Amino acid sequence: MRRTVLKFWFSFLLIFTLGWSSAFGSEAVIARGIRSGDAVFRLVRVAEGLENPWGLAFLPDGGLLVTERPGRLVLFERDGGRKIVGGLPAVAARGQGGLMDIVLDPDFSRNRLVYFSYSASGQGGAGTAVARARLEGTEVREVRVIFEMERKTSAGQHFGSRLAFAPDGTLFVSTGDRGDRHRAQDLRDHAGKVIRINSDGSVPRDNPFVGRGDVFPDIFSYGHRNIQGMTIHPVSGEVWTHEHGPRGGDEINVIKPGANYGWPVVTYGREYVGGSIGEGTSRPGMEDPLLQWTPSIAPSGMVFYTGEKFPGWKDSLFVGALAGQHLRRVVLRGREVVREEVLLSRTVGRIRDVRQGPDGNLYLLTDERNGAVYRIEPDR
Repeated sequence: MRRTVLKFWFSFLLIFTLGWSSAFGSEAVIARGIRSGDAVFRLVRVAEGLENPWGLAFLPDGGLLVTERPGRLVLFERDGGRKIVGGLPAVAARGQGGLMDIVLDPDFSRNRLVYFSYSASGQGGAGTAVARARLEGTEVREVRVIFEMERKTSAGQHFGSRLAFAPDGTLFVSTGDRGDRHRAQDLRDHAGKVIRINSDGSVPRDNPFVGRGDVFPDIFSYGHRNIQGMTIHPVSGEVWTHEHGPRGGDEINVIKPGANYGWPVVTYGREYVGGSIGEGTSRPGMEDPLLQWTPSIAPSGMVFYTGEKFPGWKDSLFVGALAGQHLRRVVLRGREVVREEVLLSRTVGRIRDVRQGPDGNLYLLTDERNGAVYRIEPDR
């Protein structure tokens, strides 16, 4: 029985990988022989003509789902076809809001469920929401909202938002402070938080604030400004995030249950018009960042590299940069930052997302009106 199961999974993975090796017919090599400290790679444009793409998800059949901030979900099929997926809920696409991240259910091959975050309209304005739906061909059906921010406002900034499934099957959701910084410290407010819910939207019984009537029970951590990068550590299963500071003070954090990450009481950032914010850079009872960037690089998207294509990159953390217009590699030894490396500086523009594909290559999204999907692969 065990041999049969292993044979099945080997066959599945082989088909999965082969599917990706031949995906997308209109690819173009943009640059070759790009040198990193531990690799030589080439940059391939996989697809273009996307309007402010935000998140992407790899399908088991070799297809690719890409969200566009104005509210469209694009399906790139393995044979090169490109289609708009219908059935999405209304998206309040204004300012920094719109259709944002997308992830597949851990059991997608059986249940076909996808999850996406977006800015949703409601009483008082708009706020971050998460919906679950079943992908059937080029339609999503049985759409159900499983999280909705309380409270909504008319502000156009700081919606977050990234999604990540933990090894235990719970879903982490990041939100921004919606431009009202003090909301991040309010535990009866979803703004500026990391949220943890079950895949049906219910609250896990072991969430840190369950049982406290003065706190929303789906809050996992607080004191965040605007998290646009979130990933799960491949060994520990911990949640790692990064968030935008104001004028400097972008942060990478390891998220602990119930912890306060300080915004706006402590920060390395400064007011855009000049002057300090809060009480300094550290305070007892508030978590210090693992790493901070001043001046700001405006980070977006983040992933640990675990593939075999680039052995020298194993366990490095890759972060996209919007204002910085580069891919940032953070070399780690446990939680110690050994060094950083800037790749693709001003080569493709504003990098909105970075993911590892099932083929072991890295994939990037560029946040442009004519945005694109790029692949980083070895150039031997």
